Amino acid sequence: MGAAPSRMIFRATLVFLVCQGCTVGPDYIRPDAEAPDAWRQKAVRGLDTGHADLQTWWTCLDDPLLNDLIERARQANFDVKQAHARVMQSRSLRAIAAGERVPDIDAIGSYTRARLSEGISPLTTPGLKRTENFYTAGGIASWEIDLWGRIRRNVESADYSLEAAFEDLRDVLVVLYADVAINYVQLRTLQARIQFAEENVKRQKATLLLTAERFKAGLVPQLDVRQAELNLARTESSIPRLKQTLKQTTHRLGVLTGHNPDALYEELSDVGSIPKPGDDIGVGVPADLIRQRPDIRSAERRLAAQTAQIGVATALLYPQFTLFGDLLFESARGSFSGIFRAGNISWSWGPSFTWNIFDGDRIRSNIRFEETLTDEAYFDYRQTVLEALEDVENSMVAYVQECDRRDKLYDSVVAAKESVDLVTTLYRTGLVDFQNVLDMERSLFEQQDEFESSRGTVTTNLINIYRALGGGWPSQQEQI
Repeated sequence: MGAAPSRMIFRATLVFLVCQGCTVGPDYIRPDAEAPDAWRQKAVRGLDTGHADLQTWWTCLDDPLLNDLIERARQANFDVKQAHARVMQSRSLRAIAAGERVPDIDAIGSYTRARLSEGISPLTTPGLKRTENFYTAGGIASWEIDLWGRIRRNVESADYSLEAAFEDLRDVLVVLYADVAINYVQLRTLQARIQFAEENVKRQKATLLLTAERFKAGLVPQLDVRQAELNLARTESSIPRLKQTLKQTTHRLGVLTGHNPDALYEELSDVGSIPKPGDDIGVGVPADLIRQRPDIRSAERRLAAQTAQIGVATALLYPQFTLFGDLLFESARGSFSGIFRAGNISWSWGPSFTWNIFDGDRIRSNIRFEETLTDEAYFDYRQTVLEALEDVENSMVAYVQECDRRDKLYDSVVAAKESVDLVTTLYRTGLVDFQNVLDMERSLFEQQDEFESSRGTVTTNLINIYRALGGGWPSQQEQI
């Protein structure tokens, strides 16, 4: 090769390298998420709109066992492990995309034993035998010059996808922590309801004994005894259903913490109190939600990743330039050990390009396809924001209203207890009939059961607020 052509190729290569700053396709601009300046005032009555401490929100319930269960779930839950695996997958895909930035270098080697045809005479080709060994060893390299930014856009998309995978992992943690807390509160609520049911069974057994004695004394009809038996049996029949749900909740907590369903029976068998929310409950402002909820951040990162794919598709409209080269040792004589002599070297290098001139509009159709996928991702992001705002508003309304309901139920329980004591005394003296006793005892059981259910629901609704706000995710700086 002459000096002039070599200089031309070298200069052309330099031009290609300098031009690698070009990048086709739209640059991603983070969309403005429209959120109200404040929550609806009626919804946040009794809640603090100041700073919300969300990262370890469950500690406000002041229950060490709950804290321990959540930590065990974080370490052993298989949904979390799957999310971790998806992060590793995204990291690998990002490494694959980044690998296109560097040259591909392959080592090659071959051995061929061949017999020449009689049409090729060793006399006309001096030194060539009729049967000969051919040896080849060396390397070949190729490097796509990213003139239009196809590789850079692909790496950009992979970076955003990796960030989205991290947010998905955080979202799994948010849901997991809430599920563990909700099931734990439900378990404590069921234990309390069973306790009250058993206390009412004792009270109604005493009433049954009273009516039986009065019947034997001829003071009341047998109907009173049968009605007392009915009332007692009805209360007793509610206990197996509550115990069934209690066991199912225990099973759920076992699975959430990465164990067999029956793993927590002994640990959770002791009756504990229903976790009570603290007085200061911070919910922040709507703008905080956009920064806090992992599913919103994941949707935004996926929008960014999809936007970069438009550039990847657009780059195919233009010529694809490649720099190639090879360095080989070739020999048709002797043994393989002698192939690496200086005289056996062959080499070649230079640029090449390919340009799709006609493809039936496939490339442009693919660009339009990527653009519509980007539109879809944008609409998904906006819908995710709206649903998140709705989720928080609904959770706050439910919490505030259930607090009011719990307070009224407490008043009704106090009144029902006093009513039962009064009506029982009046029945003993014969001033009222037994129907009044039945009604009051039934009402007391119902009000106590409703009150304990409401206490649990208040705490559950608070947990739903924290879940809706994105509570429980690690900070951006914390290693997941």
